[in-house]
Amino acid sequence: MPYSDAAQLPAPEPSAESAESAASAASAVSADIRLIVTDMDGTLLDDDKRAPEGLREVLALLRERGVLFSPASGRQYATLAHEFDGVADGMVFIAENGTYVVRDGEELSCDPMDPAVVAQVVESVRRLVAGGADVGAVVCGKRSAYVERTDDAFLDEVRRYYLRNEVVDDVSAVDDDVIKVALYDFGSAERITAPALAAFAGTHRVVVSGEHWVDVMNRTATKGAALSRLQRELGITPAQTMVFGDYLNDLEMLDVAEWSFAMANAHPEVVRRARHLAPSNNDNGVLRTIVRLLDLPVAGL
Repeated sequence: MPYSDAAQLPAPEPSAESAESAASAASAVSADIRLIVTDMDGTLLDDDKRAPEGLREVLALLRERGVLFSPASGRQYATLAHEFDGVADGMVFIAENGTYVVRDGEELSCDPMDPAVVAQVVESVRRLVAGGADVGAVVCGKRSAYVERTDDAFLDEVRRYYLRNEVVDDVSAVDDDVIKVALYDFGSAERITAPALAAFAGTHRVVVSGEHWVDVMNRTATKGAALSRLQRELGITPAQTMVFGDYLNDLEMLDVAEWSFAMANAHPEVVRRARHLAPSNNDNGVLRTIVRLLDLPVAGL
């Protein structure tokens, strides 16, 4: 889940081309961009989780040009739809790290987990907690997110990303298609929670998606796999696709777009994997890059 606190990461040595350099090379192909996909937290949104100035104006111009805009996030579909309320018509939402893809309320794809595996992950979290770790599990279903932990600090974090959420007695026994188990670690997800889930890495994806978040999903579930499927269905090529990301759960979707951008303050591995750099999420990097490369008439960007 892209709950990046990338500003706290050490500054990477950029190996990707800057957005300014990319802009000078893009004039011949910019008119043929058909699909723009962006991560949300740490990428489109600033560190205070605010949408950038000019977003709705840019979305309107992209729609006029026939360019599809797609948020790709670890956030819940309901949360993403709420974020884009009023401009969501025709938009494809790649939600829950690619495990659930929706357009105009219609499910395009879903990758549910085996309930037995969900129960095993939940039990691993309970053992972590019993051992003193400050961790909470969010069982992510198609209809809602489910939690057992009820302290305000944890629920505040959950509600940032899961508009629909329920407190239940046993998250391993919910009546829903579970598409992901997200774990919030108040310490370091990379140092504490992820190693504790290493046993699942052979059969499932265990991805550190932010300083405090780890996601467990099916092996087949990535933002990149969801994007590849969408490209095939729409007849859009990687050369016609622009992607923005900042954290490790964005890596696979960078690989299926020729116009792949890491944010300037992204995780170092994301910077290495992307073809280009965009300004940081706190400097409206996504919109500034889109406006420049597609030559959109937006004042102030």
